Amino acid sequence: MSKRNKLQKFAELLALPNVYENFDPKQPVLLGQNGETRDLKGKWSHDHFQNNHPITLELACGKGDYTLGLARRFPNRNFIGVDIKGSRIWKGATTAFDEKLSNVAFLRTRIEQIAYFFAENEIDEIWITFPDPFLKKSKTNRRLTAPRFLDEYRKILKENGVVHLKTDEVRLYDFSLEVLTEYPHAVLLEQNKNIYAGTLTLPELEIKTFYEKMHLADGRTIKYLSFRLS
Repeated sequence: MSKRNKLQKFAELLALPNVYENFDPKQPVLLGQNGETRDLKGKWSHDHFQNNHPITLELACGKGDYTLGLARRFPNRNFIGVDIKGSRIWKGATTAFDEKLSNVAFLRTRIEQIAYFFAENEIDEIWITFPDPFLKKSKTNRRLTAPRFLDEYRKILKENGVVHLKTDEVRLYDFSLEVLTEYPHAVLLEQNKNIYAGTLTLPELEIKTFYEKMHLADGRTIKYLSFRLS
């Protein structure tokens, strides 16, 4: 992708009504359509979605494949894809806009800062689908199931809110299980090292991202776990 194309996509993001962005991690200010400052913390249902449907986040959503798949399946739920890469969000946001999916929004920010933009008890569930596993030992604290991220999720999830992880990376999967065993506020609900070896326990698991399709074509197994945070 050329630099010019990226700049064009960033400009188009500013014009979309379903995208909100934080450009400065030191200043938790959210900008919406045409660069308008927006305060949506605790107000996503009323001010953006204009309904009281449950809200699900997809973290590290990339191009929004899973966010879009969830939104198409569940029109009576609201979905927000979160990623720091604007050029990735552009794809999902423009697709949602073109398809008139009013139950989809995208937030461009660092995931460790999500508590700046969502209030206590505002989020019903979280999906983490094929995130960067950060395989170097020096970067384990950047994995999205590391304790410091779980602490942030607890700030915004409703009581006993559920987090789902879907990955092909066994080291991330094993790391997550180890963390959940030791984390005092987590209850493991389900674990499966090969979800397609049997009957899927959730219809949402049928959704396949671009990367998942690649992994399956390479013969990798898809792993899944879910846990509740209290």
